[in-house]
Amino acid sequence: MAETQLDLHLEIAHVLFIDIVGYSKLLINEQGEVLQQLNQIVRNTTQFRMAEASGELIRLPTGDGMILVFLHSAEAPVQCAIEISEALRSYPKIQLRMGVHSGPVNQITDVNDKSNLAGAGINVAQRIMDCGDAGHILLSKRVADDLAHYRQWQSCLHDVGEFEVKHGVKVHVVNLYTDDLGNAALPGKFKSGANQSIVSSARTGEGWQRSAWIAGVLIAAIALLIGFWFFWQRGAQKRPGVAGGNTARATSNEKRIAVLPFKPLTTENRDQVLELGMADSLITKLSNSRQVIVRSLASVRKYGGLDQDSLAAGRELQTDSVLEGNLQKSGDHLRVTARLINVSDGASLWAGTFDEKMTDVFAVQDAISQKVADALALRLSGEEKERLTRRYTDNLEAYQLYLTGRYHWTKFTPPDIRKGIGFFQQAIELDPKYALAYFGFAEANRSLAINADVPSKDCLPQAKAAAIKALEIDDSLAEAHASLSFSLIWYDWDWDGGAREAQRAIALNPNSAHSHFALAHVLSDQGRHDQALAEVARARELDPVFLLYRALEGMFFHHAGRDAEALERLQKTADLDSNFWVTHLMLGKVYTQQRKYSEAIEEFGKARELSHGNSEAIASIGYTAALAGDELKAQAVLDELKALSNEHYVPPVNVALVLNALGKKDEALASLEKGCEDRDVRLTLLKVDPRWDSLRSDPRFIAILKRIGLE
Repeated sequence: MAETQLDLHLEIAHVLFIDIVGYSKLLINEQGEVLQQLNQIVRNTTQFRMAEASGELIRLPTGDGMILVFLHSAEAPVQCAIEISEALRSYPKIQLRMGVHSGPVNQITDVNDKSNLAGAGINVAQRIMDCGDAGHILLSKRVADDLAHYRQWQSCLHDVGEFEVKHGVKVHVVNLYTDDLGNAALPGKFKSGANQSIVSSARTGEGWQRSAWIAGVLIAAIALLIGFWFFWQRGAQKRPGVAGGNTARATSNEKRIAVLPFKPLTTENRDQVLELGMADSLITKLSNSRQVIVRSLASVRKYGGLDQDSLAAGRELQTDSVLEGNLQKSGDHLRVTARLINVSDGASLWAGTFDEKMTDVFAVQDAISQKVADALALRLSGEEKERLTRRYTDNLEAYQLYLTGRYHWTKFTPPDIRKGIGFFQQAIELDPKYALAYFGFAEANRSLAINADVPSKDCLPQAKAAAIKALEIDDSLAEAHASLSFSLIWYDWDWDGGAREAQRAIALNPNSAHSHFALAHVLSDQGRHDQALAEVARARELDPVFLLYRALEGMFFHHAGRDAEALERLQKTADLDSNFWVTHLMLGKVYTQQRKYSEAIEEFGKARELSHGNSEAIASIGYTAALAGDELKAQAVLDELKALSNEHYVPPVNVALVLNALGKKDEALASLEKGCEDRDVRLTLLKVDPRWDSLRSDPRFIAILKRIGLE
């Protein structure tokens, strides 16, 4: 027989080994249920989805658990383990132990001609995991040493010591835990003596038979061949909702709720700010639990009509329950009624009435939040219980000013955004420690940069400073981290910092649509399209009727070169609401790329009208007219933009768009360079927007991309 040569292409991988404790004691049908639940939990972690979308993950079934092999980031398996541990709070019957190690792996072909992996990276991760008990997240010393260089990990790492495993090999184990996650207890095997060896119990299951290990393959001192089925996930594979267009639930056990704007008990002396604000405050409180997904204020405010059917709203918002209420303010007295309704059958899950002084509005909100949490049977951690009743201010006047700011800002028109900024500023002046008011001030200023023709220098530094101040007061505000992410990429061109803030936001609140949307923006602008589409799909799943996420999902598909899917998304968004100008702007871009110039100009015209003259919509008409051969119309648009610049600021990137389409390349590049000086937020799309393809080989354009960190 000819000698077979083993081609060992060793690669360092980062391995998370997961084992279900007590699996063999379960009934057969219980085993299937537990595995199905675990699979769903793991698939919904941010780290799993990001690695899967980028083709940097191998997942391997082990019968009573699984192995996740991350090919890029050493932090990914640890962060994934933390996310799994957090999710398990809702599944007390599932007991896991997890082990993490970074080491060499090698892809081989087994006797069945199936692709398998072998290597010390997997073996040692298993040995580390075998040291643990239920709840333990154990790391090899190699992984712990890598994490110890970062402040955020240092307090979580607790050295356990060495243990002798099979064949006399010793592993050095570090226990990762916090006050809320992991298992702080010393692993039982360490209690029983450091010289005891760990011999793994036999496993059975699809693709994994220890009795079938192929002897003779040695990698390093401890490598044993491990055979199993595996599925290589590449970026072309899509999660539900990305390719199919259907909103998909992340898990069947997620609870979804909409808090609708409260209605007046009588129509006289209405206080619409307080009616919407009561819903807003309860949304903020309930969003602190990871076990419930709460629709955003921007999505629910459209259901504030006096004749709105709450069950119909719940169905449209795709929720399981709806919290509706009435309130009336009379002098210093407040009367509030609230009712939690099951959307499927209209049954009342809880109802209550509160008659209090206006100064006790915070106590009313605390009581309603707690009753809703109880009715939904939420299992809250100590931190979540504290945040459920946290009061960001005790100053009633500051609170009312904040609500008024939110009322105006969420209309998303430039005049209302400016009104909102004024009210947020007044709230801050009354209570300089009001973190939510700083967050509102940050978001409103950030919105001006993209919704209005306002110089970035006049709003984005203010947005960044306010977001930082909010986080100095309360670092756990997930959406303030997301807001800071936008400022970092739009103004500082700090792409790594922007990604970190968005990822931090998701880690704090995986159910924050805004946080997933922020990360999607960072990824898309850098050309990491598969990952971006996965994140924006998750944002849409979490907030399915918020038009901005839907419209910009279309933009991300367009920037990924997938115009058919972009068009499908945008047409569905237009069907939901034909008056949202951003949808028409994006439709025009797709039609332009498809050379449907008359349709594109029609859509840009709608965007111009609905936005009350947004200069990008105007410039896009000129750009498309030039491509269609109508240079007179394009020049007329260019002249109009120059005339408008005498009245208000016109972003240089918009002017450059028309100049380039007219063949005035040098002037277009000069205008883009002026955009760099102005920190024009629209520059961040240069790498992926196909409208700039004709300039991509020009050294001046390349220099601009390098200047803004995109080359």
